[in-house]
Amino acid sequence: MDARRILADLRHGISPEPQALIRFIEGLTDGAVSDALVGAFAMGVCTTGLSPQGRTALTMAMRDSGHVLKWDLDGPVVDKHSTGGVGDCVSFVVAPALAACGAYAPLLSGRGLGHTGGTLDKLESIPGVSTQVSEDRLRAIIDTAGCAIVGATGDIAPADKRLYAIRDVTSTVDSLDLITASILSKKLAAGTQTLVLDVKTGSGAFMKSRDAARDLARALTDTANAAGCKTRAVISDMSQPLAPAIGNALEIEEAMKVLSGQAEGPLLELSVKLGGMALSDAGLVTTDAEGEAKIRAAVADGGALDRFGRMIVAMGGPLGFAESWQRFLPEADVISEAGAPRAGYVTAIDGQALGLASVALGGGRMVETDTIDPAVGFSCMLGLGARVDAGSPLAVVHAAREDAADAAVAAIRAAYTIGDAAPPMPALIHETLG
Repeated sequence: MDARRILADLRHGISPEPQALIRFIEGLTDGAVSDALVGAFAMGVCTTGLSPQGRTALTMAMRDSGHVLKWDLDGPVVDKHSTGGVGDCVSFVVAPALAACGAYAPLLSGRGLGHTGGTLDKLESIPGVSTQVSEDRLRAIIDTAGCAIVGATGDIAPADKRLYAIRDVTSTVDSLDLITASILSKKLAAGTQTLVLDVKTGSGAFMKSRDAARDLARALTDTANAAGCKTRAVISDMSQPLAPAIGNALEIEEAMKVLSGQAEGPLLELSVKLGGMALSDAGLVTTDAEGEAKIRAAVADGGALDRFGRMIVAMGGPLGFAESWQRFLPEADVISEAGAPRAGYVTAIDGQALGLASVALGGGRMVETDTIDPAVGFSCMLGLGARVDAGSPLAVVHAAREDAADAAVAAIRAAYTIGDAAPPMPALIHETLG
């Protein structure tokens, strides 16, 4: 393997051959390639890009750099991935709903960094729940509940861990090719056979523009399908929080309201859409519409709630959580309202600013060593088009201290734009690809 040849190709605007990329990842994994060469490679890919064949080869080589899970189950193995947003707790609805419909859903998920919340951080706000489990424990959870939401073990796609750490310090995190390989290498290593992707766009998403979201969705779906995993994507709206809450325990509460039939709205509708696509692509139904009906029924009849409860107990959480979840979730010491500065209609919401305000409360992390307070965040958040009076609450702040609550109130007021007329409402789902 000649890493310098790969770097020379990239420098001259040439995508390296797939076999060369495979050998490079083998060297990256076993330590034969230095950090300097990995950094130069990341920069070259970021500036030159890879061919579709090269991107697929890179993804599969990263998948094969560690252990690849194999499943012997009596139903299809499906997965769902979101590119991240605020108030996004879809996994807690769609995974158990899929399990209730006959699929198996082992979701390898991540932690929050920056303005978006982490699925594992949210789940760990439930007392006793452990998301870092062995492969044997993961299999036991799947046998019990049909779904699991856990972190990847150390032997899953180790090449991605090393490459990502170097991307982080070389300002190459935003490379479309490297993002695609990073996401899919872990998903494919989990042994998934069908994947649905939720690529978000808007103020609370990483991809602010629709065009950028579409480019990422196409790269992900094309690469995953080329790797043999049936994959489709939706581009969904993140111009406002998906659920009316931001924060770890608060978002679990919103998911539980949906699972227990106490709430509907965008969180349920997006879960139904993604779940219906997964059931259709996995062959459990013949059309998306039929799949959506089954997901909706699994929520309505309590099947999804039962599967979620089984999963929580299998992961170390309390017995009876599904039935009386309010008793177990932590509560903040300080509760304040963020009043509207004037009367009118909510015409815009800066989702990223709200996410960062929640992080400032202690609800997220800006570096991996930050400690999270699971109880803090925002609830009862108004959405686009809501009519407000001067001083009426835009949101409720949950904080550990009065000074932190005051700062959050100011941040919320700054993140909301109030106008004289109701704005046009964005579609929840902009398009479907794959």
